[in-house]
Amino acid sequence: MSIKPVKVALIGSGNISYTYLNTLVNGGFHIVDVVGCSDLIPERSKARAELFGIRQMTNEEILNDPEIEIVINTTQLWNHTAVTRQILEAGKNAYSEKAMGDTYEGAKANYDLAASKGLRFGCAPDCYMGSAFQTARKLLDDGAIGKPLIAHAMCYRGYYSHMAADDPADPKMGSQGTTITYDMAGYYMNILVNMLGAVNRVSGFTRFYDDRVYGNPRHPRYKSPVDAEIGGQPRGDSMLLGSLEFENGCYGSLTLCSEGFFPETPRMEILGTEGILTLPDPNFFGGWDNQVYLTRAGNVDGNKNQVFKMPLTHGFSDTDPSVPALSGKREPCHNSWRGLAVVDMAYAIRRNRPHRSSPELALHTVEVLDAISKSCKDNKVYTMQSRPVRPAPLEPGFFRGVGEAAIDNI
Repeated sequence: MSIKPVKVALIGSGNISYTYLNTLVNGGFHIVDVVGCSDLIPERSKARAELFGIRQMTNEEILNDPEIEIVINTTQLWNHTAVTRQILEAGKNAYSEKAMGDTYEGAKANYDLAASKGLRFGCAPDCYMGSAFQTARKLLDDGAIGKPLIAHAMCYRGYYSHMAADDPADPKMGSQGTTITYDMAGYYMNILVNMLGAVNRVSGFTRFYDDRVYGNPRHPRYKSPVDAEIGGQPRGDSMLLGSLEFENGCYGSLTLCSEGFFPETPRMEILGTEGILTLPDPNFFGGWDNQVYLTRAGNVDGNKNQVFKMPLTHGFSDTDPSVPALSGKREPCHNSWRGLAVVDMAYAIRRNRPHRSSPELALHTVEVLDAISKSCKDNKVYTMQSRPVRPAPLEPGFFRGVGEAAIDNI
C-alpha cells in the first residue's frame, strides 16, 4: 500500500537552500512533496522555485497552507529561533538549519512549544546519517575498537568575520549564536552522540580575541578595533575548548576555533581498548576522500598496529564534487544529502515513530555549548539536563531503490 507523501516547504532561499531542495526534489524520495519556497529577498526564492519546479511563496502563504506539514527553516543563524517559533505557532512541524537557536533559552522555549503542541521538531546537521558515519557507527557497535575510552573532535579554520565588509542582508553575523561555536558544533556533536550517546557533564573555556581590527579596505571601519557588539548583540566567541563526560563513561574533547587559516583542519577520533576509529570531516557525508580508518592494536608478540581504510557499508555518500550544481553557480555543499533528516521526519510522521534528528538531540548541542561558556565564567562543571538517545542506525546498502528502505527501518 502506498504512503501519502508529506508536503514540505522551505523558508529561506539563500546559499544552503540549494542542497536541501536538490535532495528533496531530485533525490528520488517519494515520501516528500516539496510545495514551494520563500525568502525576504523575492528574487532569491523566485530563482530557486524556477530551478526546482516548485512555487515561489511568501512566508505567510507557507504558514497558512493547511496541506503543508513540514516547514524547513534555512534562514540566517540569528533568525532560527524566531522563524522556528513562527512555524510552530502556525501548527506546522519544523526542521531548522543548525543551530536550534542562538541561545539555550530560545532553543528550550521552542522545544517546549513544540512539545506542548504535539508537533515534530528537528534540526540539522544530518551528516551523521551519511555513509562514513553510519559505517563508523556499525564498526563501533560491532566491537571493532573494544570499549571506547576517549573521543577527540576539533574544527580549526579561519572565519575572519572582522575581514568582511558589512552585509546588509546579514546584519547580525558575528554576534552571539552566529560564530563558529554555533555554526559548526552541531556537526561534531551529532556525530559524537550518534557514536557514543548523550553527554553527562561538561566544563571548558571560551573567548573572543578582542585585539582584532577590521582588515577589509571596503569595510566602513577599516583598521579600527572590531565592535564589541553587532546588531545590538554581544559578539560571539571565536574559540571554544570543552571537556566532555559521556554517559557511557567515555571522555571527550570539543575544540572549535575560527581564528586560524584555510583550508580548515577537521579532526575526529574515538580511541578504544582495542583500536582507534578515525573519522572524516563531519561537514560531509562520506566518500571522495572522506573515509573511515580503523587502527587495530598489535598483538603481544610485538607486531605493530595496523591501519585499515574501511569500505563504506552504507549508502548516502556525497556525490561527485566535480559535477557542477544545476544552477551553474557555486552552491555550498551542492553534492551532499542535506535534508535527509527531513525525509526521515516525513516517514516518522506517517509511521508514527520517532524521527532520528530529534529535538532532544538538537537541544543537547545548544545546552553543551551554553554550559561550556558558563563553565568558563563560573569556574564550574555543569551537568546536562537534556539526554537524547542515540539516533537509530540506518540499514546498510547501496543499491538504487533501497535508500528509502534504509531510512524507514524503525
